[in-house]
This record gives sequence, C-alpha cells and structure tokens, in this order.
Amino acid sequence: MNDQEARRRLAAARVGRLATVTPGGTPHVVPVVFALVDDVIYTAVDNKPKTTVALQRLANIDATGRASMLVDHYAEDWSTLWWIRVEGSAEVLKVNAEHQDAPTKRERPEQVVIGLDALIHKYPQYAGHPRLGPVIAVHLTRWRWWEAAAAT
Repeated sequence: MNDQEARRRLAAARVGRLATVTPGGTPHVVPVVFALVDDVIYTAVDNKPKTTVALQRLANIDATGRASMLVDHYAEDWSTLWWIRVEGSAEVLKVNAEHQDAPTKRERPEQVVIGLDALIHKYPQYAGHPRLGPVIAVHLTRWRWWEAAAAT
C-alpha cells in the first residue's frame, strides 16, 4: 500500500474507531462514521438517542487536543487483511447555540460547514437531520498502515 492507496481506503471506509485519552490517561475508543477532507477527518455527534451531547470523547479532545482513528478490513482470507491508523491534533467545533452544554470551545463555521457537507455526501442518513451536535475535526499529522499482501 502506498500513500495514495492508504488515503483512498481511509476515505472509502464506512466506519472507524476514534481513539482519545481521558485526562486521567485511560484510553477511550468509540466507533464513528466520518469523512476525510484533504488532511482532516470530520465526525459529528448525530441525533441517535443519547442522554447528553456532552460525550466523553468531546471532553477528552478538549483536554488533550489529540485523537487517533483506525479503519480496517477483515476477511476470512487473511491475505487480504489491512489496517490504517491516523493521528493528529483534534478540536471540538460548536455547531450552534443548541449545544451550549457540550464542552465545545471553538467556533469555526467554515470548518463545520465543510465537515457536515462531507458527512452528508458520504452518509445520506445525515440529510434532513438538523440536530447534529458538535463536530470533531482531526487534523492528520501521522499515517501508519499495514496490509497482509505486502507482508508476504
């Protein structure tokens, strides 16, 4: 796998695992849908049932400013396995005043629009859901990958 193929596979992946670290140093990993735009991954707190939009991942990013994402392909034919892990600085972007209780600190409307447009384009389920919560932007600075085919 080369840089271009890693980028293509990451962008095409339907789900990733977003990893953050609590202020106390405990790992926190959650599955998320996401969109890649240039060197930024966007994911949003959607309107699926939650008790609050003040989620642990948001507090972790506010505290550390870092995140990592892992996408992978599994198949019974182990010669086709691969994974891609990206890391970078992360920020929580405020969408609107409705989400003031979330631990968001930054307002970057242009970044929010870019991220939400990319998510709506990739996931039609987002269209028509005006109650999207904070957006996470991970500015990628490190790429790592592995594939079984290259290991043989």
